[in-house]
Amino acid sequence: MNRDSAVAKAQSYFDSGAFREDLARRVAMPTESQNPDQASTLIEYLEAEIKPTLKALGFVCHVLSEGQWPFLLAERIEDMLRPTVLGYGHGDVVRGLYDGWDEGLSPWRLTERDGRWYGRGVADNKGQHSINIGALQAVLETRGRLGFNAKYLFEMGEEIGSPALREFASAHKDLLRADVLIASDGPRLSAERPTIFLGSRGALSFDIWIDAREGGHHSGNWGGLLSDPAIQLANAIASLAGPTGKIQVPEWIPKSFPDSVRRALFDCEIVSSPGAPEIDPTWGEPGLTPAEKVFGWSSFAVLAFEAGNPRTPVNAIPPRAWARCQLRFVVGVDADGILPALRRHLDRHGFSNVQIAQASAELFRASMLEPDHPWVEWAVESISRTIGTKPAILPSLGGALPNDIFAEVLELPTVWVPHSYPACSQHAPNEHVPLAIAREGLALMAGLYWDLGEAGVPGNWRACEPSTQ
Repeated sequence: MNRDSAVAKAQSYFDSGAFREDLARRVAMPTESQNPDQASTLIEYLEAEIKPTLKALGFVCHVLSEGQWPFLLAERIEDMLRPTVLGYGHGDVVRGLYDGWDEGLSPWRLTERDGRWYGRGVADNKGQHSINIGALQAVLETRGRLGFNAKYLFEMGEEIGSPALREFASAHKDLLRADVLIASDGPRLSAERPTIFLGSRGALSFDIWIDAREGGHHSGNWGGLLSDPAIQLANAIASLAGPTGKIQVPEWIPKSFPDSVRRALFDCEIVSSPGAPEIDPTWGEPGLTPAEKVFGWSSFAVLAFEAGNPRTPVNAIPPRAWARCQLRFVVGVDADGILPALRRHLDRHGFSNVQIAQASAELFRASMLEPDHPWVEWAVESISRTIGTKPAILPSLGGALPNDIFAEVLELPTVWVPHSYPACSQHAPNEHVPLAIAREGLALMAGLYWDLGEAGVPGNWRACEPSTQ
């Protein structure tokens, strides 16, 4: 039995229908972390679904908590002289948004249509960690052992900003000790091209508003005499980014574009695939390729803007204007300095009457493993061996993940292998994953896990002892 056998076994798990059966069972559990009524379902997913699955593969499982949030840590320690790999997944999903799904589809029922599986979590993240678990099983059944030490961490609050994950990681650093994080979340560069990404952009949402006075006043009697907070706020926002989206707050962008990032993105092309919106080529930072704009630079967006009564406008100057904005930022931008820089910018441009506040406690910090790191080279070689072509290398995911916790708190190299694609409708109705991506994901992860048990794995491995907790 060899590497090819393990890859074939992972594909057989898909072809037999067993993978679909396992995923359908997980999708059927409405693990909405945004819905307080589903708190018991979050625990049930770990206790009744993931824990028995991993115990059957020889993992020792601990269901722990940090505050009200449950976590599952599973470990299979085979040889303290072999490398230890930490995996990660989240079993929670966003709200089902049941009424928005196409006829015949449901968020809590796996449905196959036109070469895709539909259901909440098939892309984010139940399908992705189910692929990785299936690949681990294929290696175990082929080799009789993994050949490395495996740990797996599951959380149930990623969709609301991973509350308590940082505290959990800090409190259990010894339990989580490993040599590398290899995990799956987020999308590939495209449906056709397997991808690895090495971190994620940070994200901070904030409110910006003007309270001009009490109550609205007739625009005929007072127009031209009273300041209009909507106009003022629109001008304040226009000072933050130009008419083509170029950010105009210096502290919000990195001082330079690293050569290592530019080299990694050289062959990464973003195209508008069917079901995706058309790219606006003139939008964003001038002089950057589309891939560099998304995976190597900051972006600013106005998520919502409100003044007066948008549904039933009246002839009155509104007393208040408000907007929800978001900055996604890369390594090199000080996360704690984003709002202070905004305050200075507004004051400098004559908008001292504009108020600002962070929208919530949610703050994802930017983090990135260098593209020329040995673990990156190793993962690229392994995936290339399985699929016959080089995967795309993205220094940072365009979206946000709690990667900084693994990189900074646990001090791990971080390698992510996503099993989704940009037009998967995650967080929206009709979330789906193409069957071809799921099947290929099982194959390339089986090859990668097989290679972890062979010679040539990077690093000076740290001794790892089984937990006694």
